[in-house]
Amino acid sequence: MNVSMRRLIRHGFPPLVLLLGSAAGARAQVNSTTATVALTATLSEAVTVSVTPTAMTFALVAGGTANGSVPVAVTTTWVTATSRANLVLDAYFTTASAALTTAGPPVVNIPSSEVLGQMTTGTPTSYTAFTQTAAFGPTGGGLTLYTVALTSSNRSGTRTDNLTLQINLTGTQIPAATYTGTMYLQAQAL
Repeated sequence: MNVSMRRLIRHGFPPLVLLLGSAAGARAQVNSTTATVALTATLSEAVTVSVTPTAMTFALVAGGTANGSVPVAVTTTWVTATSRANLVLDAYFTTASAALTTAGPPVVNIPSSEVLGQMTTGTPTSYTAFTQTAAFGPTGGGLTLYTVALTSSNRSGTRTDNLTLQINLTGTQIPAATYTGTMYLQAQAL
């Protein structure tokens, strides 16, 4: 036993503790080099619009107003970048002078100005004609249904609104026939 161990034993440290301490020191850990993994996560911007149901009928009233058969549930879902300030939902017809038309002959049209829309929430809470120039569609053939100001608390979201429609033939003379047309709904993050 060397001199330093004798001193430790004299001061009350038993030889077993000294041996364990030496053995632990002899088996010190060995660390590897550090490896790295670069992480990239991308959430793409997206805006979708879906409707239920996808068809509506009207029992037209000569010289009067006809309500659509059912409200349309419009669901808008979005994920936007911080550069976007507003989310706008528009409804429109491709031709303002012919929102609905007959097969003919002769071809007879119901203009978009005689089609009115109302949302349960949003911009037109009372029936409003499709006479606006929306972001999509022709001049005078659309209707903005709502605008949402985008903030840090709603960069992504979903909302569902009910859209009801009317066709107002007050002061309009059209023949008895079946009129068909397609209304488009599209949202835009600006």
